[in-house]
Amino acid sequence: MKIRIVNQSKHPLPAPATALAAGMDLRANIEEPIVLNPLERVLVPTGLYLQLPEGYEAQLRPRSGLALRHGITLLNTPGTIDADYRGEIGVILVNLSSEPFTICDGERICQMVVAQHERIEWEPVASLSETARGGGGFGHTGKQ
Repeated sequence: MKIRIVNQSKHPLPAPATALAAGMDLRANIEEPIVLNPLERVLVPTGLYLQLPEGYEAQLRPRSGLALRHGITLLNTPGTIDADYRGEIGVILVNLSSEPFTICDGERICQMVVAQHERIEWEPVASLSETARGGGGFGHTGKQ
């Protein structure tokens, strides 16, 4: 699939790191480092603009290494980029650690996955079919 992209950053286009990777790393496109203190959040620009086909979205997800080693994650995960959005991709990062974290230009800050989605049509009904699970959720199966 080909997706139109405008790259106003000084970095290469996102690309999968391995042949079977679903995500592509996005990089910070900033003029000077950003210090993200504990429990602070910041919108980090990427310099990228997409034109996704109808029926597709781009999902922004945390990078596991940043999350594990530094407590850096996305505040609204997954972030969704709709097919009709034409603005710059921005990434909302939050520092959940107890230490400041410095974001440098070109740092890989999240991963992006392009996914197909369906349009739905609601069918209002009076009841739903029964299942073994029923309305159980939020840990209803207990410890095994």
